[in-house]
This record gives sequence, C-alpha cells and structure tokens, in this order.
Amino acid sequence: MKKKTLLRVAALLKNRSAQLLASILLAAASVMLSLYIPILFGKAIDEIVAEGINFSAIFSFLSRAGAIILVSALLQWIMGAINNRVVFETVRTVRQQAFENIERLPLRYIDGHAYGDLLSRVISDADQFADGLLLGFSQFFTGIVTIFTTLGFMLSIAPGVAAVAALLTPLSIFVAKFIASNTHSLFKKQSEIRGEQTALIDEMVGGASVVAAYGYRARASKRFEKVNRELETTTRRATFISSLVNPCTRFVNALVYAAVCLVGAMAVIAGEMTVGGLSAILSYATQYAKPFNEISGVVTELQNAIVCAKRLFELIDEPPEPSDEGLPSLPEISGNVGIRSVCFSYSPDKPLIRNFDLNVRPGQRVAIVGPTGCGKTTLINLLMRFYDVDSGEITVEGENIAGVTRKSLRRGFGMVLQDTWLCSGTIRDNIVMGKPDATDEEIVSAAKATHAHSFIRRLPQGYDTPVGEGGGNLSAGQKQLLCITRVMLSTPPMLILDEATSSIDAKTELRVQRAFEKLMKDKTSFIVAHRLSTIMSADLILVMKNGNVVEQGTHAELMKKGGFYAELYNSQFAH
Repeated sequence: MKKKTLLRVAALLKNRSAQLLASILLAAASVMLSLYIPILFGKAIDEIVAEGINFSAIFSFLSRAGAIILVSALLQWIMGAINNRVVFETVRTVRQQAFENIERLPLRYIDGHAYGDLLSRVISDADQFADGLLLGFSQFFTGIVTIFTTLGFMLSIAPGVAAVAALLTPLSIFVAKFIASNTHSLFKKQSEIRGEQTALIDEMVGGASVVAAYGYRARASKRFEKVNRELETTTRRATFISSLVNPCTRFVNALVYAAVCLVGAMAVIAGEMTVGGLSAILSYATQYAKPFNEISGVVTELQNAIVCAKRLFELIDEPPEPSDEGLPSLPEISGNVGIRSVCFSYSPDKPLIRNFDLNVRPGQRVAIVGPTGCGKTTLINLLMRFYDVDSGEITVEGENIAGVTRKSLRRGFGMVLQDTWLCSGTIRDNIVMGKPDATDEEIVSAAKATHAHSFIRRLPQGYDTPVGEGGGNLSAGQKQLLCITRVMLSTPPMLILDEATSSIDAKTELRVQRAFEKLMKDKTSFIVAHRLSTIMSADLILVMKNGNVVEQGTHAELMKKGGFYAELYNSQFAH
C-alpha cells in the first residue's frame, strides 16, 4: 500500500518534471560548487605549511572560495523557490481533487463520516503531506548529490581513504531503513487519531451553546483529554522510534570519520598525501556523513507524509454518486408523484421503509406525520434522491427519478428544512441561491411575503449585510425566515416543508403560514410536521409508524376513524 501511495505521488509530480529536473540540476551544481571549497582550503593550507607563506596564493584561493560560496547560496535559493512552487502546486491539486470529490460524494458517505475527520484530511493531512514533500525536495536531492560528489572528490584525492568510507556506509543505510520500517504504522495511527480529535473539536465548538446549557463542559473536556492523551502517546512513540534514526546514523558516521582520520593520518606520515589533502579529506568525511543524518530525518517526515497522502487519496478515490451523464432531464413538472413498492434501509440489518405506495396528484398537499424515527425525513430524502431506494420506484410525471438527471429533479422542488443552512456571504447571496438572476424587486417582494423584510431592513447594511458561516450572527428564527424566502423567490412547482416554521414565534408563524398558503396554491406540497394543528387543512395525511403508512386520509376522516392519528392529535391537545 505504501508503494502504491508513492507511485501515486510520483504520478502527481510527473506534470512538473521540468521543474523537478531544474531543481535536481541546481542541487547538483550547488553541491559541487560548495564541495570544491575544501579543496581550495586544502591548497591554501599547503601554501602555509610549505617553506615560506605565499600570501598572494592564499588570498587567491580564499577569494575563489568566497565567490563560489555566493554562487552556491544563490543556486540554493533558486532551488528552494522551485521546490516551494512544486509543493504548493501539488498540494493545491490534491486539496482541489479532495474537495471536488466531497462535492460529488453520495449523502450516505457524508452522513456516515464525522465532518471533523473530513476536515482533518483536507486541511491537516494536506499540510503534513506538504511539509514532508518540501523536506524531501529540499534535503533528499542535495543529500544524494552530496554523497556521490563527496565520494568522487575523496577518490580523486585518496582512493584508499574513500574506500574505507564507502565500505562503512551500508551500516548507516541499514540502520535508517530498519527503524523507518517500524514507524509507518505508528504515523498511520497518529493521523487517524488526529482526525478523531478534529471531529470532536468541530462537534463541541459547533454545539457550544448546548454544551454550556447542559453542563457538558466537564465531560467534553474528559473526552477531549482522552483523545488528546491517545494522540500524545502515539505521537511520542512514533517520534521516539523515528528519532532513533538520527543518533544511530550519527554513531555510524562517527565511526566512518574516525576510520578516515586514522587511515588519512597514516597516509600523511607515509608521504602519500599532504596536510592540506588530509584537511580536505576530513572535511569531506564530515560532508559525506551529514546527508545520511539529514536523509534519516527526511525519511521520518516522509513516513508521516505518506500516511497523510494515503488518507487524502482514499478520500479522492471514494466512489462518487453515479453520474447523470447521458440521462434525460425531467419534462415540465406539473406535480404528479408516484411511489410504488418502495423499500429502503440505512443499514441492511435494520429495515426502515417497507413496501410503501403512494400516488400524489398535481396541487395536492400531502402531510406526513408520525413519531420520531418513523421515516418521515427519510421519505423526503428519497423524493429528492439524496438516497436511492433499495427496491421499488419513485416517479415524477411518470418518469422513474433514477432515470433522469438529479439537477432536473431537484430543480422541481423547493425545500425548507428544520435545520437551516446559510453560506458565508450577504443576506442577498443567501436569498438568491436558487435564482441567481433575481431582480431587487423580486427579492424584496419575496422577503415581504415571508415577513423577513422587516428584520432585514433593520440590519446595518440591509440586504447587503454580511452573514457569518452558518448564519451565526442571526437568530434561529431569522435564519429560518431567510430559508423560507429563498424558496419563495424560486417558486418551484413542488414544495417540501420539513418543520419549516419550527423556530419562528407564533405571531410570525401565522403570517408565514398565510404566505405558504399563497405559495402552495396549485403546487404539489409535502409537509412534515410534529405540530398537527399546522396540517389540518392538508388534502392527504400520511400517518407513519416504523417505516410503514399505517393510516391515510384527511384530518376529519382520520379523527373519525379514532386510530393512531387520533391518538397523536389528542395527545397534543389533551388538557
């Protein structure tokens, strides 16, 4: 699986091969220039040790070394800029792919995963991936070039000494590989717990008022402390084991340096090498060992980056909703809806809706009532095709909704849910979501119809007042009025009202109900309600229990029958 992830990352980088090649060439040039400096210093030292001191030669060598240092620094800066660009563009692409796939994922997947975990993948994991990738580009290329170039220079000065260094090198590589292979699972667990932690934070911050109201803060802190401790334990273990790489490779590199010192000193005594040459060799021995330490650190970061990349790729590869491409659009919608032998369940072992049948004529108002969990909102999700039925079919204008585009189906519905949702933007932006080309007159008219105009007018900038994420600076009732105005403006042929006035005061609710009366005129409407007083005028009331329609009829017919509906109604109005 790790190999597959690495190949995937390599495929992402393929489009940036020119930039990578430039980075490698710059790394090679920078390293070769900087590694030529010890030779110049060695020659300068030989000028000092020889009979008499040749100041002009020493100054010449030092001047050349200074010029090389400046050029090498410039090349490293350019290489760093290229690497940053490559990493930024790669991570931006991955983030974009992840977000776009989230937009295409079926609602079943979104409902089945903590929002915080999805956020963690797109934000935290992408950042960790970027850090590992940047470290890899910055140090891996230069490290490899340094090793081979240093070895080449050492061979040119003293082949025997270079052979000693080369023979001891595999020990360092073996130690780094052995430790790195044991850190992958720990970094994977760390990334998963981090996602769990983000999900908990998102949940507690999102429900801060409820947490405070019910005195849940202490228990929330305990839950966070538990997750935080798990993250701390896993991170400490992963960091500890991965941190062993550097000291272990440093120990091996110290052995290499000691061996080079010993063999080099013997070569100087034997007259096979000058003191300046020994100085260069010792400098190269240090330079030769340094990349192994750096690369061992890079390997640790890369382990973490690979785990994070894997989680991102899993999200990107998650199968999206089946495509609508090639499917026809619904014809003009008048409001004919048919439900035939529909069965549905969220999980196979817990059946919810079974053998459900219904025929709705244009202009009918269908109310759906029943106890919590009986399947009312699920039926709405099936009508909107947020979920697909397990068996049976739902038709609109005689067309099976599974055989037409979702866009044309959903364009035919206007929906107001109990859970309001507003995006970051202005009041106007949120109202025109279903009709972007609406005029100011149409917007104000819709707002007046829902009695939202009065509170909008009192806002600092009226319809251009910015709305925070989720409409945080508005009351629950104001947010719901805006959602109702949004539907009022788009005037769809069919309506779905799921507890649409649950957050509005009684006086405003009466006004909005009158607005709904106008809106629902000649439109097929599906109304989910707990307050049965709001649906007494419905043409058809479906009474649901355990996923089945146990009764149906008008309010008068159901009350006369004295069944489950009458029991629900009397329980609300009993004194």
